[in-house]
Amino acid sequence: MIAPDRLYDLALVIAFAAVALAQILAMIRLVIGPTTGDRILALDTMVIDAIGMIVLVGLAQGTQIYFEAALIFAMLGFVSTVAYARFILRGDIIE
Repeated sequence: MIAPDRLYDLALVIAFAAVALAQILAMIRLVIGPTTGDRILALDTMVIDAIGMIVLVGLAQGTQIYFEAALIFAMLGFVSTVAYARFILRGDIIE
């Protein structure tokens, strides 16, 4: 039987690998995306992947400061995605 702490470390390694793979695939979509909408969605996906990576680092380090940073990054990522999409659609962010 595997010890719980070794199982926890294995789960963290698998999670880091999965999020890293998702980040790489989103970067590929960002580069080869045929439309601007694909690129906006790829950027939003990269923000979500970065938030996941920050949370995983917080779990691995055992500190709570990373979770607060992830919340701030999530708020900024959402606002920037909405602003960029609005700029692409209308040409102006503030009406």
